[in-house]
Amino acid sequence: MAQRPLFEPLPWNPQDQSLAPLCHGSESWMPLISCAADFSIEIFENAVSQLIHHPEYNSTLILRSEVINESDSDFPELVPSFESLRNIRCIHRKLLPRRPGRDPSLEQYCTLYGDATDESACPDTLVLSPIIEPNGSLPYYHPTVFHLAFRYFSTNPPTLRIEVLPFPNTATDRSSRLYQTCLALLETLHRYGWGAVTNYKKRVLHDCLVPRETYQDVYLLLRERHKHLVDTWQEVTDPLKHVFEDIGIATFLMLLWRDSFADSESKETEEDPMQPWKTWPRPSGGFLDFGCGNGLLTHILTSEGYTGVGIDVRARSSWTQYPSSTQAALHVYAFDPTIADRTYFKPGVFIIGNHADELTPWTPVLSSLYDASGYISIPCCSWAFDAKFERSSTPAFPIPSDNFADSLNLGGDGSNKSSYSKYRIWLASLSLYCGWEVECETLRIPSTRNWAIVGRKQLKAMSTAEAKANVEEIVTGVKGRGLFKARKPEGKAGDH
Repeated sequence: MAQRPLFEPLPWNPQDQSLAPLCHGSESWMPLISCAADFSIEIFENAVSQLIHHPEYNSTLILRSEVINESDSDFPELVPSFESLRNIRCIHRKLLPRRPGRDPSLEQYCTLYGDATDESACPDTLVLSPIIEPNGSLPYYHPTVFHLAFRYFSTNPPTLRIEVLPFPNTATDRSSRLYQTCLALLETLHRYGWGAVTNYKKRVLHDCLVPRETYQDVYLLLRERHKHLVDTWQEVTDPLKHVFEDIGIATFLMLLWRDSFADSESKETEEDPMQPWKTWPRPSGGFLDFGCGNGLLTHILTSEGYTGVGIDVRARSSWTQYPSSTQAALHVYAFDPTIADRTYFKPGVFIIGNHADELTPWTPVLSSLYDASGYISIPCCSWAFDAKFERSSTPAFPIPSDNFADSLNLGGDGSNKSSYSKYRIWLASLSLYCGWEVECETLRIPSTRNWAIVGRKQLKAMSTAEAKANVEEIVTGVKGRGLFKARKPEGKAGDH
């Protein structure tokens, strides 16, 4: 694959009059920065479209944008007109902040322009125009400009340039916030253009199983309800990582259950906008948080009205800090998967294996063995059934096709040759062997181990009897080898 050309930005030189800046009425725009464009003008619209629809890629303070309206004939008065350019299309969007309690949302016009002398010309200019209420102000995440333009010039080589119409007294020197923002935007446009030329495809796809917008909205609600846990954290681990990670997993599960367990006879009920999940479908047998550790995920789910339990071989110091309703759902229990034990396996239970270590490969096996309604496994350490997973020696399960690994959304460099990739391929083939249809998601959580495999549908090509026979064969094999040793409960197991 060809290497992306080096991004080499150049500050605007006022002495250079070869490419005139934009001008409408008495207002002359200020060019700030430019670079060579390594793509044709036909690519420009594709590249700036990414900027329009995904502003969150360029600012951690922005959650996403939502399109309010789009028109190729009705252009608002705020949208500037230029003698040399014709208006092609205007997109009215709303920028949503990542922290709505701190930053307000902002509506904005995104207008594409092309050569006024050629009706068939491709767009070569994008102008962003914030909509500011009288006596209003811009949120912190937006630069202090009335307009910001991305321009493409068909020079040799082609040139990309950013121009602005700044607020009075706005600093524009190279160390200013406005200049640094434009530098980042130009680099992003340069990268998007090259990606369009090479038909770049993201190696990791998010939001395969639940909608991104819904996930983000529910996550923000849950974050506000549970962010106080950061201040009361009892573990030695990083609270910022663990609290927000488990809020993200809880959000994903609640939406996954909503979509998985809905049926055609479910009655539509009015949702509480602050707690919409109160009326959502959920697993009939509740949930089982397998190896629940600090118990935080169990706490979040039970706090929001979901029924379930968390089990682990030892109690954590954080358990006693939860309310009595959560403490009642947390149990010290050393589960031995080789022995028939339905203690926590209600019919229709949904099994959660969140970084469950040596229990990870058992998650799909037990889900089939005990008639679970589904499972999610977020693997971390690579374990087989009775020893560490070794890609060279751990027995494999049948793989349906040569491109099976490509369907698993594994990320990385695409070669799928790393030990962790091999382990995830093994887990996915195990899930098929246990009779589950394989679905994968890269979760939006602050962890490098954010790949999840979900089983919620029975494999159509395999009968329930065949799946049961396969998992019983696995359990019998583990017993026969005699290597698996169930961990013993630690501490005062009777306290929980």
